Amino acid sequence: MQHRELGRSGLRITPLVLGTNVFGWTIDEATSFRVLDAFVAGGGNALDTAHGYSVWVPGHQGTESETIIGKWLRQHGRRDDLVLATKVGWEVAPDQKGLSKAHILRTVEGSLRRLQTDYIDLYQSHKDDPTVPVEEPLEAYAQLIREGKVRAIGASNFSAERLSQALQASEQQGLPRYESLQPLYNLYDRADFEQHLLPLCRQHGLGVIPYYGLAAGFLTGKYRSAADLQKSPRGGGVGQKYLNEKGLRILAAVDAVAQRHRATPAQVALAWIMARPGLTAPIASATSAAQVQELLPALQLALSEADMQELNQASS
Repeated sequence: MQHRELGRSGLRITPLVLGTNVFGWTIDEATSFRVLDAFVAGGGNALDTAHGYSVWVPGHQGTESETIIGKWLRQHGRRDDLVLATKVGWEVAPDQKGLSKAHILRTVEGSLRRLQTDYIDLYQSHKDDPTVPVEEPLEAYAQLIREGKVRAIGASNFSAERLSQALQASEQQGLPRYESLQPLYNLYDRADFEQHLLPLCRQHGLGVIPYYGLAAGFLTGKYRSAADLQKSPRGGGVGQKYLNEKGLRILAAVDAVAQRHRATPAQVALAWIMARPGLTAPIASATSAAQVQELLPALQLALSEADMQELNQASS
């Protein structure tokens, strides 16, 4: 299994990251364990979670995904084989949000406890906090790195301006720098990242691990009509954003490329991200072991220049 360097962090990850926002939401603990087992058995080594997963579900506290992963890690018993990424900063309660130094130092302890680990490989600012200076979270991360609780840091959902300011602060003040960015990016959602953030990431050598690599499941081909939206709790949001002329044009191109390679639409959509310059690894979630086994062949799918051009044109 090939691995890619994540920025200058020293972390090496497979070109596919398992997203775990569905753990404790659309799949239960036992199913989540099977998904994790299948991913690792297939050669995957990088897991992405967050303190805030899945606070949007009525009755949830935003600790569900980390808790399930921690229980699985205890059973799995091979922590050092994995690259574990989690995040801080999403609002889980009125007094638990943002990127203040105090909040980060307090929140990391809960994540370590739930994940049942002594260290987090990649600790990410889940979203920018404009109420604090860009260097304040970096000062907190510096302390956590000194204490051995965090190996490297990343940013998610940052504007190019604020990410640039944070990188400048790191350089000028001798603080740890964000080694990766986790943006929204897929065949449908391209413009903002490619125009504003990708040039900055390439200039500074940041790794890029985009979320919603499958556009919340739309690029699997699961949703092709209004009737299909009832197939999943995520269907309503998918329909509002992706089920339109542009989305169907992209699906047609994905279908054509998939047919030529005897692949699935999901494999093509992920392989396209892996082949894009400056991209490290897409994040994709799965709700069953069978779905994981469908996604993993994307790692061996080599798209031709003609394939890339067809997908680029359909999604431009």
